[in-house]
Amino acid sequence: MDDDPSQFNVEQGSEDLPELNSSHGAGRSNLQTLLNLLAARTSTQSSVLMGDSRIYAATAMANLLSADHDLDLEGELGTDDEEDADYLDEDEDEVMEDDGDEYYATPRTVFTYPPATTPQAAGVHLIKSGEFGRVGPKIKARKNNRNLAAVFNNRLTNPHPVVYKEDYAANIVPNSNGVIVANYDANIYTAQYSNDSSFFYTCSQDFRLHIYDTTAPPQRAMSRADVTQDQPQTTMNLNRRIQGQHGRWTITDANLSPDNDRIIYSSITSTAYMCSTKEDNPVQVPIPFHDSPGVHYGFWDSGPGSFGLFSCRFSADGNEVIAGGRGYIYVYDLLANRRSVKILAHADDVNSCCWADTSSGNVLVSASDDSYLKVWDRRSLGSSPKPSGVLVGHTEGITYVSAKGDGRYVVSNGKDQAMRLWDLRKMRSNGEYERTAHIEYGVPNFDYRYPSYPRPRYKAHPLDCSVMTYRGHSVLMTLIRCHFSPTETTGGQYLYSGSADGRIHIWSLDGTLVQVLDRTKTLPIRADPSGVEYSRTARRNNGSCVRDVSWSPEQPVIISAAWESSRHGSTLARHEWKGLSKMSNSLQDWEEKRRQEQAETAEGGSSTRRSSRIQQQRLRRLLMPGMYFSVDDDDDEDM
Repeated sequence: MDDDPSQFNVEQGSEDLPELNSSHGAGRSNLQTLLNLLAARTSTQSSVLMGDSRIYAATAMANLLSADHDLDLEGELGTDDEEDADYLDEDEDEVMEDDGDEYYATPRTVFTYPPATTPQAAGVHLIKSGEFGRVGPKIKARKNNRNLAAVFNNRLTNPHPVVYKEDYAANIVPNSNGVIVANYDANIYTAQYSNDSSFFYTCSQDFRLHIYDTTAPPQRAMSRADVTQDQPQTTMNLNRRIQGQHGRWTITDANLSPDNDRIIYSSITSTAYMCSTKEDNPVQVPIPFHDSPGVHYGFWDSGPGSFGLFSCRFSADGNEVIAGGRGYIYVYDLLANRRSVKILAHADDVNSCCWADTSSGNVLVSASDDSYLKVWDRRSLGSSPKPSGVLVGHTEGITYVSAKGDGRYVVSNGKDQAMRLWDLRKMRSNGEYERTAHIEYGVPNFDYRYPSYPRPRYKAHPLDCSVMTYRGHSVLMTLIRCHFSPTETTGGQYLYSGSADGRIHIWSLDGTLVQVLDRTKTLPIRADPSGVEYSRTARRNNGSCVRDVSWSPEQPVIISAAWESSRHGSTLARHEWKGLSKMSNSLQDWEEKRRQEQAETAEGGSSTRRSSRIQQQRLRRLLMPGMYFSVDDDDDEDM
C-alpha cells in the first residue's frame, strides 16, 4: 500500500490508515486527500462515504484547520470574483426566506469588510448634533485646528474665562502600543475603570478579582519568582485581592458599584455574588436568580432552575442588579432582597445586558446570540411581556452591548465582524421583528470560537435600523467587548473595541479609524509607560486576543486586557497619548508630511489670489501639536 495520503483508496480499512501529518509541509497533501475522496465518491456514485473514509476526511480537514502553514485555499479551489453586496437576493425590496442548500461556507477563511476610509454622512451628522459633546471643538478639529497653546492663551486673555475639559482633551486619543503593567496566569474576562477612574478592577478565569488604586504612583515590578499564586506580577498598586466563589468554568462578568464600595460578579451558574471592596476577605453575599432559592443543583446539572449568567450590572443608584442568562434577563432588588423582574427575552443565550440611562432604571437593553438587541420598558411589562422595540441589523450573535448613558444611544459588537451604533428612537417595532424572526441571515454552522469567518450571505440584516456600522476588527475566539469613549473628556465621540487579531481599534463617530493600537508590539513590564515609545526589534508574539478595553474617564489613557496564547495567561497593558518627542520615528514622519504639503503648495503656486484664511488653515496643518498660533477672535468663539 502506498502511504501517500493523496493516493488514499476509499475502500481500504481503518487498520491501514496512514498517520496524517499536520506539519507545515503537509497542508497541500491534506487538501489533495479531501479532493481525492470527493472524486472517489463521485466515481462510485455512492450517496455517502464509507465510515473509515469519512473519519479520514474529517482528520484531513482538522489538520488543515489546525496546521500552521500559509496554504492558499483560494488559489487551490478558485476564488469568487463577484463584488461584495449587502444582500445576495435579487429582490432587495422584499424579505424572503433563503435556501440554505445553496450556500456552503468555505473553511479556513477570515472574511472582513474594510473600515470606512472617508467620513460617513450619518456619522458627521451625529458629531454636529450636539448629542456627543460640544460642537465647537469638533468643528475646529475637523479643520485641523488642534492647537492647545492657542486654546489656553485665548482663555487667559478672556475677561470671563470658561475652560471646558472637552475643549483641550477631546482630540487627544491614546496612540501608543502600550507597556505591560500586569501579568496574569489566567485569562481575564473583565477589565474596567471605575466611573470616577480612581480604581481599576479585573476578574479572571481562576475566580479571582483584583482591584487596583489608580491614584497611587506606579511601583517596581516583582520578579516572577517572587510573585505568589494569588497575586499577578504588576507595576500597578494592588489594593484588594478577592477570592470569588467557584462556579462553572470562569467568572463571566464583574461590575463595580457607583460608590466603589461593592463589586458583583457572575459565573455560568444561576447565582451571582456581591462583596465589599473595603475588606481583604469580604463576605460573599449570594444573589440567586433562579426560581427555587432553596434547591441545590449539581455542578453540571442543567435541570430546571440551573442556568448560566453571562452579564451583570449595577443600576445607577446601586440598589438593583440586571443580569442575563439562558434566554432570560433578570432584575434583582438588593433592598428587598428578591428578584423583581424575569423576562423570557430571546431565543438564545443573553450574552450582555445593560441599563439604557444613568438617571433611571426603567429602560433595559439585552443582546443575544439570536443576533437581536431588545429594548424593555419596565413600566409597560405588567400589561405586555413584549419588548418596546427591537434593534435589528446584526446577522450573527451579539457579544456585548454598552450604553452611552443618555437613554438614547447604545453600541454593540457582533460575531458578524461589525460594531453597530443604535439610536433607541429608531428601533423596529416588535411586530416588524416577529415577521422575520424565523429567517436565518447568518452563516450556517458558524462557530466564533474558532479563528475562521467565511464570506457571509448578507452584509447586514434586511431590516437594519442601526445608525452607523464600524468595521476592521475581528470578533472571534471570545465575547469581544466595545465601549463609548468617556463623556467627561471626549463627549463620547469615539467608539473603541478589542479584537481577536491583538489590536485595539478606535473609531470616530463618522466611521473612520482614528487609531489602531497593536498589542503584539507592546513593551515589556519593566519599560516606562510614559517614556519614549521605542521600536521593538521583533514582534512580541502573534497570539494576542484583546477581550476587554477601558478608557480612563479623566486621562487619555487606555488599559487593555489581552489573552496571550504563547504563555497561556493574560496581560494588562497601559496605552497613553504621547507627543512627537516620545513617539518612535514620528518626527521623521511629520517632516516627510511637511515636505509633501510644501510640494503640493508649490504645484499650485501659479494662483496668487489666496485668501488669508486659507493660508492660515494651511499653516496650522504644518505646525506641530502644542505650538502657538495666533488666531482671530471670531475664529475662536465657542459654538
